[in-house]
Amino acid sequence: MPSRLDVIINASAGTSDKEAARSLLGQLFAESGIEADISLARSGEEIVELARRSMRGEAQTIVAGGGDGTVNAIASMVAGTNRTLGVLPLGTLNHFARDLRIPLDLKGAAETIIAGNTIMIDVGEVNERIFLNNSSLGLYPHIVRHRQTIQRLGHGKWPAFVWATLNVLRRYPFLEVRLSAGEAEFKTRTPFVFIGNNRYEMESFNIGRRARLDGGELSVYITNHIGRLGLARLSLRAFFKRLRNAEDFMATTLSEVWVETRHRRMRVATDGEVAVLETPLHYRVRPGVLRVIVPADPATEME
Repeated sequence: MPSRLDVIINASAGTSDKEAARSLLGQLFAESGIEADISLARSGEEIVELARRSMRGEAQTIVAGGGDGTVNAIASMVAGTNRTLGVLPLGTLNHFARDLRIPLDLKGAAETIIAGNTIMIDVGEVNERIFLNNSSLGLYPHIVRHRQTIQRLGHGKWPAFVWATLNVLRRYPFLEVRLSAGEAEFKTRTPFVFIGNNRYEMESFNIGRRARLDGGELSVYITNHIGRLGLARLSLRAFFKRLRNAEDFMATTLSEVWVETRHRRMRVATDGEVAVLETPLHYRVRPGVLRVIVPADPATEME
């Protein structure tokens, strides 16, 4: 059980009342004899600053309360150190928490942190920028950029996402990419490149889930010269567990890969956040560099 926690909550994540969450957390941790400094961050910049302050402090466990972007921002500082990451899944999708089987309710997640069971997991990295879930090029970064533009006009997140998706799919931009890993090289024209931290399930009802986060590998998924109708057909094949036999879909695992395009700079998504990075893009896995609190016997539960 940790004796002291720094808890950083993204005040704008999800839809729950964050002041009520802070009050409940304070009560739960105090009842367990844990000293907790609980902060509400009003912006991404404040999340980063609070995380930096925590890294300079004495708390060995730093808890991220929010969605995958919030968890990523804090994990980026914790990874490779002797600190421990705790997760309170307060976002909309919470992919990272789901893959670690962390309870999605606040009380259950807090009790997991109080129990203090930890494991070491991998992180992915692109040009020294880490990702816990995945990174992508092509369609998705364009969709996120358009969604943010629509949201600034006053629209909600999900309506903005739908309109942005329709807009991007209408234009359907392609990328000319070259992937290099050791002596192997692969060139193609594709609407997207998806690189995951460890292996993703790409078929049936478990699509988008991972059985483990400590396999020491990246998973790479690419479609080859495929249009909008072809992408729709691939989606159906994934649902009926026939994706691996599709000629226009490539999936592989490796520990490191270089991605080159004709562009000097590229929009790259990492855990749902988009940044502009210099090319070529250097992806690699960093095995076992992040200590994270999870429910007991996570290996059994995750299989």
